[in-house]
Formats: sequence, C-alpha cells, structure tokens
Amino acid sequence: MKHFRHKQIFALLAIGIFLCSCNLFVEKDIDFIPEGAQVIEMDKAKLTMDDGDSFFYDSLGIRVLGMDTPEIAHPEHGFDEDQAYGREAEALTALIFEGAGNVSYLAFQKDGYGRMLAHVFIDGDLLSIKLIRAGLAYETVSHYGDNGFPQLAERILKAAEESQTKEFIPPHQWRRANRKAVEEQPGN
Repeated sequence: MKHFRHKQIFALLAIGIFLCSCNLFVEKDIDFIPEGAQVIEMDKAKLTMDDGDSFFYDSLGIRVLGMDTPEIAHPEHGFDEDQAYGREAEALTALIFEGAGNVSYLAFQKDGYGRMLAHVFIDGDLLSIKLIRAGLAYETVSHYGDNGFPQLAERILKAAEESQTKEFIPPHQWRRANRKAVEEQPGN
C-alpha cells in the first residue's frame, strides 16, 4: 500500500512539473476576455472533443483559430489512423477544459465542416497558445493571416517563436499524405 501511494504522489508531481514547464497554468497570456466574446456557460457533460483543435459544445462545433494540432483517426474524413501526438494534443485540450472556470470565444466565420472558426479563451488565456507552448500545435497565423484579430495573432506568433514543437509532421502535410478516399455510404 505504501509503495502504491508513492507511485500516486510521483505521478501527480510529474504532471504538475509538466504543466508548469509548459506555462499552461502559471503564466497568463491574456488577462481579460475581449469585447464581443461569447461566453460558454460550461457544463462539461455537453463538451465533446473532436481532436486537439476542435470540439463540440452541445450542438456548437468550434475549430480553434491560430493553431493546428496533429490529427486523430476520423475514418469519416479519410483518416484511418492517428498522427503522432494527436491523442496527446486531444488529451491536453480536454485536461485544460476540465480545469476551466470561464470559457469564451471570439467567432470569425464557419468553415467547410460547419464549425465556427474562433479564438477560444480559457480563464482569459488563449487555448491556442497553451497547445503551442506545450509543443503540441503549430501556429497557423503565418499561413491564414490574423482573421481580423491582429493583436491575438501577434500573441500567437510570439508564443510560437518562444516555443519548441515536438517532432511531428505539420498536420496539413500529414493530412495531404494520409487522407484516403471516403466511400459514400447509403444515406450519405
């Protein structure tokens, strides 16, 4: 029993050190919720993770602006396997939401999948910066521009410059190389 307790303490300590080293909960990126942000009255039972940069809250699908995380298997979209670090990015995003007090988003527009493209704030911090600092996301501002939010884009670029990404293929390249044709199913 004593040995088991030491393992629990060690595991909790390791998680704490990891989170602090990633500056996920220690350093504030933005200490306010920008004007025009929509507040999500968080009921964690209504939250479903799609992957590290996309989630559903009730019927609202959100694709987080400013980052691209490794993919996870989505056979309906032509991906039969996970990309390296895809599950880790999804798990970290879920963990961040689990500890969230306030969640809000600044909407840009809908994407081709019907999801809202939006900057997401967790307790006033940009979610994209948390994943970039953890090394589990590439920034997308340099490719897609600031989407009408230049100050947020600047913060994301700065975080990317100061962070080191894990060794994985940029997700847009991985998608191109690994997407399989999706067969039409009856009723689709």
